[in-house]
Amino acid sequence: IRCPVKECDEEILHGKYGQHLSSHKEMKDRELYSHINKGGRPRQHLLSLTRRAQKHRLRELKRQVKAFAEKEEGGDIKAVCMTLFLLALRAKNEHRQADELEAIMQGRGSGLHPAVCLAIRVNTFLSCSQYHKMYRTVKAVTGRQIFQPLHALRTAEKALLPGYHPFEWKPPLKNVSTNTEVGIIDGLSGLTLTIDDYPVDTIAKRFRYDAALVCALKDMEEEILEGLKAKHLDDYLNGPFTVVVKESCDGMGDVSEKHGSGPAVPEKAVRFSFTVMNIAIACGNESKRIFEEVKPNSELCCKPLCLMLA
Repeated sequence: IRCPVKECDEEILHGKYGQHLSSHKEMKDRELYSHINKGGRPRQHLLSLTRRAQKHRLRELKRQVKAFAEKEEGGDIKAVCMTLFLLALRAKNEHRQADELEAIMQGRGSGLHPAVCLAIRVNTFLSCSQYHKMYRTVKAVTGRQIFQPLHALRTAEKALLPGYHPFEWKPPLKNVSTNTEVGIIDGLSGLTLTIDDYPVDTIAKRFRYDAALVCALKDMEEEILEGLKAKHLDDYLNGPFTVVVKESCDGMGDVSEKHGSGPAVPEKAVRFSFTVMNIAIACGNESKRIFEEVKPNSELCCKPLCLMLA
C-alpha cells in the first residue's frame, strides 16, 4: 500500500501498514486506511455460539473479572458477574427482569411472599377455591410460581391467629389459665339460655380475650412504631398505653354460599370479633394518640374472638 501522507509516498507491506501510519501523528484521516481484520468468518453474536466458543471468546474478560473478584470481593466471581448483568439490565430499563434477578441473588426467588399472597387474597375477597384457581392459572400461563400455594398461606395465617405469640402478665392474673392453645368447643358454653332462645347446637373455635388482644397488637406493630415516629417519640416507650377496643358480632351469611359447590347446608356462621379503634400513650401529663383506625367498620380490621357454626 502506498502511504497517502503528503511528501511520504512510501510503499509498505499490508501487514506493517498500521504500524507505519501511527508514526504520522499529523494524519487525521488515517482511519480510512487503518488495518482491518484479516479475512476469516465474520464474528457471530455471543449468544449464538456454542458454550465452548463463548468461553473462548470471553477468556480475556474472564481473567480480568477473576482478578477483580479476588482483589475486591474475596474471589466471588458469581456476585461480580451477577451485579454486572444487573447494572446492564437497569441501564437498558429492563427493570422487571432486573427485579427478578435481584430476588434470585438475594435468595428470595421471584415469587411473592406467602404473607403478601394472603393479603392479596383477603383484600380482594377471594375464597380459597377462587385463589387456588388463580394460582394454577398464573402458574400454567407464566411457567413460574409467582403466587404461593394455599398450604403456604395457611401457615402464614397461623401467625395472625390468637395463641401464636407468647406473652405473660406481670403480675400474673388471678383465675386465668396460662394456656393459650385453642380447641374446638361448644360456642355457647358458659352462656345461660333465656326463654326466648331457640335450642341451637354450635361448634366453635374460641380464643382467650387477652391472647387475641396480644396477637392483634403484635400484628399492628409497624403502625404503632410509625405512630410513635410521627409524634417524635422514642421507639419503645414503657407506656402506659391506652387501647380502645370496639366489640362486635356479625353473622357471616349462608355457609353453603361460601364454598361454592356441594349440597346446601343449613348452618349459619357467626363471628364474635373486636376492632382496635385507637391507641394512645401517656407522655407526662398529656396523652398522645399514636394510632387511629381509619375504617373502623371494615371487615378487614376485625380481629377474631370466636368463630362459630350454629
